[in-house]
This record gives sequence, structure tokens and C-alpha cells, in this order.
Amino acid sequence: MKFSTEELIEGIQSGNKRLIAKAITLVESKKAEHRVQAEELLKKIMPLTGNSVRVGVTGVPGAGKSTFIENFGRLVITQGKKVAVLAIDPSSAINKGSILGDKTRMEELAKEENAFIRPSPSSGFLGGVANTTFETMMICEAAGYDYILIETVGVGQSEVLVADITDVFLFLKIIGGGDELQGIKRGIMEMVDLIFINKVDQDNLQKAKNTRLELKRALDFIPPKEKGWKIPVLLGSALFNEGLKDVYDTIFEFIDLKKNPGVLKKSVFSRLKSVLNIGFRNIFYP
Repeated sequence: MKFSTEELIEGIQSGNKRLIAKAITLVESKKAEHRVQAEELLKKIMPLTGNSVRVGVTGVPGAGKSTFIENFGRLVITQGKKVAVLAIDPSSAINKGSILGDKTRMEELAKEENAFIRPSPSSGFLGGVANTTFETMMICEAAGYDYILIETVGVGQSEVLVADITDVFLFLKIIGGGDELQGIKRGIMEMVDLIFINKVDQDNLQKAKNTRLELKRALDFIPPKEKGWKIPVLLGSALFNEGLKDVYDTIFEFIDLKKNPGVLKKSVFSRLKSVLNIGFRNIFYP
């Protein structure tokens, strides 16, 4: 069933998840007539955007990104907030297909009334995000979601594009993933705002503390991304909800710092300037 732009906007503003999903499908479409309508839709919802906290979550496969996002999202909801999750799934280089199973993996979060989960294929687009992730975020912002969590593909140190379209870039690390030399490699490490060492328990607590110390030493070799912010390295277990409140409080502290004059660019147009090579290139700059 085809929906008009006005019907989609009304559905987005009312929080109708079905119409929100339809709007996202529209901006993901490559059909010429859909691109025209998507352009009209995005222009009209633009004044409704810019009020969400955008958090990019990255890490190697097996770092626990889905578990972290599910339990962190549920924590955010207990704080009276609404959460949207954009899960980017790697696509096959052979048949271009994707499993898109993240919504199934986040079963408990998917049951929450104030949560919206949208898996999307990367379709071979590099940088850890999909080609229309920025536009999808705009739709979720217009729908009133306070936190937008982006789960990147998880391919390693090349996932730096997500840092350009988010307010907070969170790196999940697991113990045994490399020594302090790994920490000073350029790429993802100089883009992160917060590091969370996941899967910490009593059996590996001392190793986790040693890893945190090594990371802190390594970060001393990397110039700070934001003036006045020293990248925190936190410990915890997303599976058992340990350390997630510390992450929530740290994100709040970081956003508060960026709200200082000259630091946070609140305007959506300002954000667009840094992402012309990602999503809006396809719609506004065909």
C-alpha cells in the first residue's frame, strides 16, 4: 500500500512504528519515484530533528554489541527515555544478502513500547554503517526517540564514518584483543569518545584492569578528539547489566560538555556538511 508524504509524516510524529518503518523503507529505496518522495519527506521532517542523542557502538565481532545495546537500551527506557536501534548487518559479497537477525537477538528490548529496532543491510557500503543510516536517524529523531543507538557492522578499525554522524562513539573491547600497541594504531582508536571493556567477571577482573591500564597508557599517545575530554575506559558486563549505568552517566557527562558554546553543532545543517559523502549524497545530491 502506497502512503502519501503527509500520511508518513503524521505517522512518524504520532510514533506509529509501522509507518516509521515504511518511511525508512522509502528512503532506502533506489527507485526514482521513491527518491523524489524521500527528498520531500526528509525536507519536511528536518525541523523536527536535532534533539536526540546519537550513539555509535562498534567493536570486533563477538564483543557483545547486540547484548550491550539491548540491555543498555532497556536501562535508558527506565530513565523515562525512548530508544531507537539501527543495527547494520554485513552483506554477502557473493549474493549481496543479509540475515538481519539483530531484532530477533534483542528479543526483550523489542517487546518494549518505547523501543524501535530497525536492522538494515550494509549492502557493501564501507565505514560500518549503511548508505542511508543518516536519513534513518532523521526519521527516528522526528519520531521523538531520545536515544538512537547504531550498531555498526563490526569489522575492525575502518569503522570511522559512524563517528561523523553520531554525538558519541563508543568502542566495545574484550580482554585478549591485543596489547597496548593495538591501542595506538590510527583509525578507530582516535575517533572514539568512550571505551567499555565488556564480558568482565571475577575470573578475569585483574586481566581487565590490566587491559584498562594498557589502554589508558596507549591513549596518551593520541591527541584528544574533544577539548577537555579524556577518553574514559570503563569495565563491566553487558550480559549481567554491570557497568551500564556508568556508561549512561558518562554519555550524559560527555554530551553536557559538548553543549558548551563552540563545541556542539546543534544544527542539522551543520551535521550535514560532514556527511555529504554518506547518505544525503544519494537523495539531495543525486
